[in-house]
Amino acid sequence: MGAGASSMMGPEGYGRGWGQTSLGDMPESCVAAVLLYLDPLDICQVACLNRAFRGAASADCIWAAKLPANHRYLAALAAAADDDCGCDGAAEGNGRCCSSAAIKKEIYARLCRPTSFDGGTKEFWIEKGKGGFCMSISSRAMSITGRDDRRYWSHLSTEESRFHSVAYLQQIWWLEVCGEIDFCFPAGSYSLFFRLHLGRPHKCTGRRGHGSASIHGWDIKPTRFQLLTSDDQHTESECYLSKPGRWILYHVGDFVVSSSDEVTELRFSMMQIDCTHTKGGLCVDSVFIFPKDHRYEEECVPCQKIL
Repeated sequence: MGAGASSMMGPEGYGRGWGQTSLGDMPESCVAAVLLYLDPLDICQVACLNRAFRGAASADCIWAAKLPANHRYLAALAAAADDDCGCDGAAEGNGRCCSSAAIKKEIYARLCRPTSFDGGTKEFWIEKGKGGFCMSISSRAMSITGRDDRRYWSHLSTEESRFHSVAYLQQIWWLEVCGEIDFCFPAGSYSLFFRLHLGRPHKCTGRRGHGSASIHGWDIKPTRFQLLTSDDQHTESECYLSKPGRWILYHVGDFVVSSSDEVTELRFSMMQIDCTHTKGGLCVDSVFIFPKDHRYEEECVPCQKIL
């Protein structure tokens, strides 16, 4: 049976045997119907099988189904960012990623690369494997109590942040960090996280190692987090900050976007305002917004919801 099957193999991996047909003889429309059920990374892999799969894997109908519903809005922001930095907006070909001439595969590839906006303090991108929408908001875009007073805060350059800079708290009585974003998120369910680190970053201005001596006050009272949306979704949670020397994603809460065409307003904050003690030795990097089913590369800590 194995020898019979082997005799059917042709130059493109299949066929040219009994019926003188091969996998490469399948109509692209049939191949495309199959590819619709695959994830983007799988589509790119099967494109190597033969010409029929290669052609179908570049079809607009395939990639249109993988793109966010408001991909034109996102692609326009990406094109504007490329103009600002003098980059070529199209991944391949002659068209811009937001133009009608650009094929959907090129738009998908461009949106997988981070797009910076709001003066470089925010970025968005889509997951390569699933097409889910992600966003990161730098601490530089947030309102931090006392951040301009060097007795309390300093800004450290580090390779461990996608924004290459973090806010470092030396010591303070009243901690309050607030941020907001107004954006047309693709419809779906999302989770919001604060990315924090107790102690100085490991890679800070060319030096390694985190100083734990300055870390204090986080085990006395929990830090409180809050998330509020323009359609009255509201989450309050709290958590003791722990695990010095490691970047932790603290899960603040979840929210749902029902329409890709409407602006969603998000307000988020973290605070520790018990003035009976000081706290210090904390790095505030950014806030991340991920699809709810996202696979995280860093450790996540769920915060306890406050009823």
